Amino acid sequence: MSNEKKPAGTIGWIDLTVPGAEDVRAFYESVVGWTSTPVDMGGYSDHCMNAADGKTVAGVCHSRGMNANMPPQWMIYIVVDDLEKSLAACTAGGGEVVLRRDGNNGFAVIRDPAGALAAIGEF
Repeated sequence: MSNEKKPAGTIGWIDLTVPGAEDVRAFYESVVGWTSTPVDMGGYSDHCMNAADGKTVAGVCHSRGMNANMPPQWMIYIVVDDLEKSLAACTAGGGEVVLRRDGNNGFAVIRDPAGALAAIGEF
């Protein structure tokens, strides 16, 4: 993710966290023409996926370390102004907090009332 703060309500990032991230990375390189840049995760690498112009557009990550419990699907990360307030609104509106990661770049994965997953955070 970029260090640049994005406005609330925008998509701040998108990534895919899966077992076998190397094979999936290679799949998307072949299918959509992305290139990848490794991101050192301390013993293994996740990958920033880059469009033809070199701009990073997504990530492909291993489901280990801090991503061990992420669901295996493309995840959008939506920027919110106040994570605590948004989480309270989520549960009050019939949603569910599925996973929470606190700390630097903390976020939560939520399930909306229809069952769809998204991540929210103060990115």
